[in-house]
Amino acid sequence: MLPIAPSPLLALVRRLTGQAQAGTPLPPEAPNPAAPNPATPGPATPAPLDEVDFSALDSVSCVSNTPRPRAVSARGIALIKRFEGCARLRRDGMIEAYPDPGTGADPWTIGWGATGRDHVNGGRIAPGTVWTQAQCDARLADDLVRYAADVVRAIGNAPTSQEQFDALVSFHYNTGAIARATLTAKHRAGDRDGAGREFARWNRAGGRVLRGLINRRAAEAQMYLDDTA
Repeated sequence: MLPIAPSPLLALVRRLTGQAQAGTPLPPEAPNPAAPNPATPGPATPAPLDEVDFSALDSVSCVSNTPRPRAVSARGIALIKRFEGCARLRRDGMIEAYPDPGTGADPWTIGWGATGRDHVNGGRIAPGTVWTQAQCDARLADDLVRYAADVVRAIGNAPTSQEQFDALVSFHYNTGAIARATLTAKHRAGDRDGAGREFARWNRAGGRVLRGLINRRAAEAQMYLDDTA
């Protein structure tokens, strides 16, 4: 098995402390012409760690400063709740499913915009599906973990502020389009203004422009572009 060379940072620390790994010789120092040349040089005495000057490490980057959020913040959740609402509330306090406003039918929605799988009763969310408020809240929390993970995969290593991440999660939660949207490609390319303009294009449901989607996209774009949403 080939020996693994120490990282530059580790090698520098070992040089400063004199604590080289057994069997791994330190690179030789360049001779100093002004230094005395004793007839019988002895072994160097390692400096104690509390006497070592670590200022030489300042130029070595150990931790990336690039922001990469992985979870939606409380502010992002508030934005999603603001536009999703928790519907439909019945007189008995239960919440029932309602049809998509764009199609008048599928996908049936309940609580904070939940569609698809009915984790309470089994099957799929459909006419007659009923949940409690606590079940709606739990489903939102679970779904946001999944949607945030989708956004993380879609944006890759692109620098992303918390506000941008929250806006992208809200967009994806509503459209499911984070993997294919031009918005995402522009964000990855660092085109912040171009990405911000892309939100407004997603204002249709069932082929119709909806005022609610216009307002939501505007709020998401504002959150994406600045800190005053």
